[in-house]
Amino acid sequence: MHVIASLQPRRLSLYHRYCMNKLVFIAAVLALGILPGQAQFRKYSNEFLNIGAGARSLGMGGAGITTTADATAGYWNPARLAAIQNNPQLTLMHAEYFSGIGKYDFAGLALPTADGRRTLGFSLMRFGIDDIPNTLFLVEPDGRPNYNNIETFSSADYAFMFGMSQHLLQSDDKDISVGGNIKVIHRNIGSFAKAWGFGFDFGFNMRSKNWSVAAVLRDATTTFNMWNFRFTEREKQALYLAQNDIPQQSSELTAPRLLLGGAYRFYLNEKTNLLAELQLDNTFDGRRNTLISTGFLSIDPRIGMELNVADVFSVRGGVSNFQQALKDGDTTNKQKVWIFQPSLGAGFKIKNVKIDYAFTNLANQSSPLYTHIISLSIDLKRKEE
Repeated sequence: MHVIASLQPRRLSLYHRYCMNKLVFIAAVLALGILPGQAQFRKYSNEFLNIGAGARSLGMGGAGITTTADATAGYWNPARLAAIQNNPQLTLMHAEYFSGIGKYDFAGLALPTADGRRTLGFSLMRFGIDDIPNTLFLVEPDGRPNYNNIETFSSADYAFMFGMSQHLLQSDDKDISVGGNIKVIHRNIGSFAKAWGFGFDFGFNMRSKNWSVAAVLRDATTTFNMWNFRFTEREKQALYLAQNDIPQQSSELTAPRLLLGGAYRFYLNEKTNLLAELQLDNTFDGRRNTLISTGFLSIDPRIGMELNVADVFSVRGGVSNFQQALKDGDTTNKQKVWIFQPSLGAGFKIKNVKIDYAFTNLANQSSPLYTHIISLSIDLKRKEE
């Protein structure tokens, strides 16, 4: 699982932008002088929470809030946890970005109650960048570089999600469910900076035999992160000599976003069906580089399709991350073109085990930035009484 590391800096996807922003942020913490003392909204705060979970949905362009029916539902839409009614389910996922520079892992567990009316969900996410060189003491007092002084550290972001869903209506032709989760976020940059954050998500889902609709309000009450910084006396002295400020504390807020989704399933024959899903990610924190962008609202669509055969084998495809970029070869830097992020995937189910695979392009339809994602879902059947 790796990414070809030929970067095109003008064409940034969410993953690319996140990794680059993270490295820039790490460098800024070490250089110091960027983080203000008061809380404020940040457009790309906690961006690792927007990467996604599960190879199925990622293979469909990240369209996951409407039809996800495994333990990743605790991440995509807590209301969809209600789709897991009979047995507990465990889902694991691993991916690596930029030739292994960034490692991303997800683990989810769904626990339905005995009456099938409610389902609890527990999710853990980690995005980490390891072996980052610390060059704070690279230069000796006499001006000579001493590479023996270089040490490495890790930067990692964690999210713990605790969710619950509830059926409001269950019948043969219709199902309505709601759900919510509590997010606890922990972020650390070596021994220099650590943060704790808290947030809430709420979800809704309504489905029939052929169609489904969903809505998720993420960071509903805004998600709050509080940063604390810690430096040794030697580090403080080095920073002081380099004329850097030494921050003591900082906080940031993540603005709410509204996700809307719809899906329709076409039954081609008794064993084969085709699912088409559309998801609209709506943000309200200013103009973004999305397909629809205004000063108040930015809309980023995600389109996915899945062909399912006998509920055993599936093939998938999707597009997302529509944005404008400068045209290659334009020396004036004025001509722009629309680009998008494609993805492909497949799934195979044997009894109570399901393996999903996604192959996604991290930047756009012509860039060689690819990654492979694999996830495993296990239906933990209850013991017979």
